[in-house]
Amino acid sequence: MEHRIKKIRAALTEAGEAAIILSDNNRLYLSGFKSSAGLVLITRTSAYLIVDFRYGEAAQKKVKHMDVIVYDRLGDTLISLIKKHRVKKIYFENEGITLKQADRYKKILRECETKASFTTYLDNVINNLRIIKTDDEIKKLEKAQRITESAYTEVLNYLKPGVKERDIALELEYLMRKKGADGISFDLITITGKNTSLPHGVPGNNVVKSGDFFTMDIGALFDGYHSDMTRTVAVGEVSEEQEKIYNIVLTAQLAALKKIKPGVTCGSVDKTARDIISDAGYGEYFGHSTGHGVGLDIHESPTVTVKSDKILSAGMVITCEPGIYLPNKFGVRIEDMALVTEKGVKNFAKLPKELIII
Repeated sequence: MEHRIKKIRAALTEAGEAAIILSDNNRLYLSGFKSSAGLVLITRTSAYLIVDFRYGEAAQKKVKHMDVIVYDRLGDTLISLIKKHRVKKIYFENEGITLKQADRYKKILRECETKASFTTYLDNVINNLRIIKTDDEIKKLEKAQRITESAYTEVLNYLKPGVKERDIALELEYLMRKKGADGISFDLITITGKNTSLPHGVPGNNVVKSGDFFTMDIGALFDGYHSDMTRTVAVGEVSEEQEKIYNIVLTAQLAALKKIKPGVTCGSVDKTARDIISDAGYGEYFGHSTGHGVGLDIHESPTVTVKSDKILSAGMVITCEPGIYLPNKFGVRIEDMALVTEKGVKNFAKLPKELIII
């Protein structure tokens, strides 16, 4: 954790500058302590985790690389530290801060004649840190993926005609938690039949029927880190059109995965998948990006879009998830989570992707 603090401190280039981190995940990233409230204050010489009474004892036991302060009145605590370190300007995260929060901190800082900066400067600094995963982060992401795959493999035994979409979602969440997940990465997508043409369809009371495609976009949360995987399977039987579309998506996904390596732009990975789908005549039915970064957030940098010129580097973790969605008929998406390595790519997903007919 200390090297992360040093990186933030290095971005405070002028005397009297400091940073306040409010968002839960960035606070966790820098402190190693999970809480629903609090802040991290980093100056050019010191770092503090500031929490209320609810988290005081636990934070003091866990956090050793920064000073932990338990406040009675947050404003008084901040003003005291600002004066102690002669802080004249404080950077805040731009993304996620509410107007109410911004107004609150502006009011506090006016009392000590300190300027508040709500630009994207601090966001960019932290994002550039978080985009490259450490070995410890990679282990947690892999563990989340293993939990997801184990639950997915088991739930296939439960998937059959007559079962409701929402029951599959509930079973998956139960299995993930039973296998060690702290929770689910997002509201699970478990959809059948015509609903599979909806990229972010919501599971309901629709019943699985023979001849349906069934799509599962699922992920587990482990020690703060997310997994993300999508599989589309057939129930009972499959039509020629369904098999054709599935194989186009699979070809596009495999080609895009092969494209991933250091020095390649995110845009070129997206284009690899998109060109295959477009050349097959289904370009208009692939309307989302090919992937996104994954870590403490389920969606984080980099975004794998056709217009992105972000260059991939070793340590980045991205999804690869092309799809084809035929309105009012069916859809197919296949998604893996992949680590960019010095030699190319390591796919966290271990499951086969050939079309399964249950």
